[in-house]
Amino acid sequence: MKTRYLTLFLLVAVCFGSSDVLAKGKKRAACINVSKKEMKKALKKASKSKASIQREGWELVWHDEFDGKKLSDDWTRIPRFPNPPEWNKFMSTHDRLYKVKGGVLTLYGLVNDFLPEDTAHVLTGGVYSRGKVLFQRGRIDIRLKMDDASGAWPAAWLLPEGQWPFGGEIDIMERLNYDDFAHQTIHSAHTEYEKEKRKTQDWHATAPIKKGDWNVYSVELYEDSVSFIINDKLTFTYRKEPQHGPQQFPYDRPMYLLLDMQLGGHWVGQVKPEELPYRYQIDYVRFYKKKD
Repeated sequence: MKTRYLTLFLLVAVCFGSSDVLAKGKKRAACINVSKKEMKKALKKASKSKASIQREGWELVWHDEFDGKKLSDDWTRIPRFPNPPEWNKFMSTHDRLYKVKGGVLTLYGLVNDFLPEDTAHVLTGGVYSRGKVLFQRGRIDIRLKMDDASGAWPAAWLLPEGQWPFGGEIDIMERLNYDDFAHQTIHSAHTEYEKEKRKTQDWHATAPIKKGDWNVYSVELYEDSVSFIINDKLTFTYRKEPQHGPQQFPYDRPMYLLLDMQLGGHWVGQVKPEELPYRYQIDYVRFYKKKD
């Protein structure tokens, strides 16, 4: 934060310390316009400086700020699977569904009017870190912004290798349609098949978000608990219950991250093509370890 204020001060000083500030009309306006552009650029750079992305009590061990012109090698575009599950039904690796620009990764949901060989009426983009970057015992922060649209279902979640749901699933963020709140959920064989036992604690919660704005969705992974957070406010914590066996808490293992744009389904409802294109924007992903 100090770096940001210092940058702002220097830019203002340069502008108003020049001879242009004594002139009238166009010269003064030009000075102000140029300084605003420079301020915006410098503030963005300062906001992503190494100092600004540290978190007290945590050590940053991996991050992607999407500052380049293409995806880093830590990510793979998610293909459509054979006999795809509902979330993967319209996935495509086509270039039009992905953009990295200005420090933001944008995943799109589009009407399919550009791939005649694909029979899907809409197409969506998604990336995952499978086989490249794995997360265990730490904190993940993801800064996101999402459009509104009927049938829109963007998500950020964790999966391990292996058969679902026995390895577990951690939904850091799911958001539907025009909702002003997001879902955060735990899945496992325990929550799916032992529905009476799971009543001992919450395994799903919702929390408010800032619609049309950036929000930070977080999860803290521990040996015996998983805590969900939105904009630095705790949503809920799911704890290990040894009396229910290993199926109840399979989350202390390496997991990969998925960021994907989804459209339609029994949970989210019907898609309205006239409300597309849809943008799912990711500003950064950061992974921290506890310093102790």
